[in-house]
Amino acid sequence: MKNYMFDVAIIGAGVSGCAVARELSKYKLNIAVLEKNEDVCTGTSKANSGIVHAGFDAEPDSLMAKLNVKGNEMMDKFSKDLDFDFQRIGSLVVCNSQDNTEILYQLKEQGEKNGVKGLRILNREELFSLEPNLADDSHLALFAPSGGIVCPFSFNIALAENAFENGVQFFFDSPVDAVSKDENGYVIKSKDKIFSAKCVVNAAGVYADVIHNMVSDEKIEIIPRKGEYMLLDKSENGYVNHTVFTLPNNFGKGVLVSPTAHGNILVGPTANDIDDKEYTDTTSDGLQEVREKANAMMKNLPLNKVITSFAGLRAHEKRHDFRIEEVKDAPFFFDCAAIESPGLSSALAIGEYLCNMICEKLNPEKKDNFISKRKGILNPFTLSKEEFSALVKEKPEYGKVVCRCESITEGQIIDAIKRPLGARTIDGIKRRTRAGMGRCQSGFCLPRTLEILAQETGMDITEITKCGENSEFLQE
Repeated sequence: MKNYMFDVAIIGAGVSGCAVARELSKYKLNIAVLEKNEDVCTGTSKANSGIVHAGFDAEPDSLMAKLNVKGNEMMDKFSKDLDFDFQRIGSLVVCNSQDNTEILYQLKEQGEKNGVKGLRILNREELFSLEPNLADDSHLALFAPSGGIVCPFSFNIALAENAFENGVQFFFDSPVDAVSKDENGYVIKSKDKIFSAKCVVNAAGVYADVIHNMVSDEKIEIIPRKGEYMLLDKSENGYVNHTVFTLPNNFGKGVLVSPTAHGNILVGPTANDIDDKEYTDTTSDGLQEVREKANAMMKNLPLNKVITSFAGLRAHEKRHDFRIEEVKDAPFFFDCAAIESPGLSSALAIGEYLCNMICEKLNPEKKDNFISKRKGILNPFTLSKEEFSALVKEKPEYGKVVCRCESITEGQIIDAIKRPLGARTIDGIKRRTRAGMGRCQSGFCLPRTLEILAQETGMDITEITKCGENSEFLQE
């Protein structure tokens, strides 16, 4: 058994865990991130709406409300410093019935209590000037100009890479089998490894209850709430310009239609509570529900241009608020649990909030060499003709397009493999570059991507997987 000792061990390499890791890396601390899967951003953080919510629908004075609004405000600076895709496009909650008009005004009042700026009720004329493809019975909407969209993959990966560059160690394929207390803090067992840590952060997503219940007599339950989506081809870019919501219900914010940060149109999700924490299959019933609800919101919605569908799980707790706290009967053990929507929007604020709580306990010194900025993978097609020519002359691989649907070059794929916490699977390359995420869904680019991954890592091509163990593409 290998033994490791750390000041802080963070369980989970989703967006919340990586946000905490990045904030803590400002201090002179030995920090580990343990992830049960093969890469960062493999759970809830990879399969969601990619929406940065304004913060009007969270209960006033809840952690959700406070951290959503603050996290939203932090996005502009962080997206520039860490070089990830974020656009502040605004959102609309559309009302299709006179009977529900009062709900819009209640949401506006609630949002103002939460500190959301610029909220307005739009009449029918104003509404259709913004979104002409809305259903004909749309007559009022709540407009939130601070709403935005983000690439959830590049956001999560940016936080992880920056944390890594500042000394945080990541351990993949490291599921937590047991957590126990000892005189120095906590002992975490994972396969053939034992981690000792003064402080533990439980950011395990839908498994946060399992981890929590290992150390506390006050048990919690996280319910996987499944959401199914459909993604439309980039050819439909411009069909909708803002994130368009229906009125919220007991299961969340309802079905939305929205641009993505990369120019697709996203439709969904459903919201169904399930028992299986791994069940992310799409279903005919779920996708039919998405179709029916989206068609009721929009007219002539081009659902014949769906290029893929997917499902994600949200970590729901019945109390419906984030659980971010030191566990009462487990000192120095911090839950970062029940992080469902608006968790992505709140992630930066969650990282700061938990970091401050931990620093109050450990009282660490700040570093004087913290690296605050990170540069993402170069997109050569954003360069001028002169710059592009110079780049290709120096590095010919940037002139070789591998993924035609997304215009991803061999140079970008190599960068994704060689950079900090580089990709080791096909899904890892997808999330870092979008190679394989376009119209053909990797039908053409997969063979060449496999070759590049084998070439750059030294792995045999038969060892390369889609997403870790038991997902190999080839066999001898």
